[in-house]
Amino acid sequence: MTRVAVIGASGFTGLELVKILINHPKFEISYVATSEGETSLTALHPALTDVFDAPVAKADAAEIAEAADLAFLALPHKASMGFAKHLLERGVKVVDLSADYRLELATYEAHYCPHEDKEHLPEAVYGLPELTREPLKKARLVANPGCYPTAALLGLLPFTPYIDSDFPIFIDAKSGVSGAGKKCTQTTHFVTINENIFPYNPLVHRHQPEIAEKLQKQSGKRFDINFVPHLIPVTRGEMVDSYMLLKEEIDPLEVLRDFYKEAPFVRIFEKPVDIKSPSGTNFCDIFARRSGKKLYINSAIDNILRGASSQAVVNANLMCGYDEALGIPVIAYVP
Repeated sequence: MTRVAVIGASGFTGLELVKILINHPKFEISYVATSEGETSLTALHPALTDVFDAPVAKADAAEIAEAADLAFLALPHKASMGFAKHLLERGVKVVDLSADYRLELATYEAHYCPHEDKEHLPEAVYGLPELTREPLKKARLVANPGCYPTAALLGLLPFTPYIDSDFPIFIDAKSGVSGAGKKCTQTTHFVTINENIFPYNPLVHRHQPEIAEKLQKQSGKRFDINFVPHLIPVTRGEMVDSYMLLKEEIDPLEVLRDFYKEAPFVRIFEKPVDIKSPSGTNFCDIFARRSGKKLYINSAIDNILRGASSQAVVNANLMCGYDEALGIPVIAYVP
């Protein structure tokens, strides 16, 4: 068994990590922590009552290193890198669910804050398995992708050889309220979001440079990404619609099927997808249609599973030499 720690267990992604890990045949939860500590998992998450409980400590890097071989960091940006660098120095593998290791240094500091772990940043492997499966098998530090970049990139990546980079790519995205985190704000308050939909951070959202950077790394070409996310009145689920021009006429479904022929968690559809079908799973559902040289891509994921926790466990599977699908729920009930 591989001993794993969940750091930041109080949030939605922390709960989803625990729910996956308690049924995993090779991972054993050996340490659970939050920034406050001094509680228990069932006190934080009553849904775990009579299912699984554990003491929740105040996160301490030295204690984590004694207790675990691998740590999941479900922490905000900046907080994660503070723990990751100490864990890596103590020989603990890290899957970071924050943005701290996803971007090149200059891009990160332009959109977040000064980076405090420049030493380990270059070795971080971007944890999108369909893109980086082989590097993940040798990684000791994985940067779990953002939820919007996961859905957007899985739709866009197969088409980079065919997209006309002289024209912009427009990405219209919609996410459930769980993507905003557990803390209630003015925009996530029930009275605000109920029977409502609105964009936020249009054209300046932090996931825009993440999408652009990964597309450029994969293709060697610069793309003008225009990204507008929206909050919608559902608990979980995410849909991304992307629009672009092609250099040539192609069969988009054929391109998708060929690109993902060995991808167990990508499903290709012949009609537009919805956000409910992949909920509770690690699947990304994708549809694409061409009209002349105009291309429309439609992708959907569960934002707190494929967009965070279940993808993190897939990455950990690969890091530890296990099959990537080990312990990953195929279909789960989502109330």
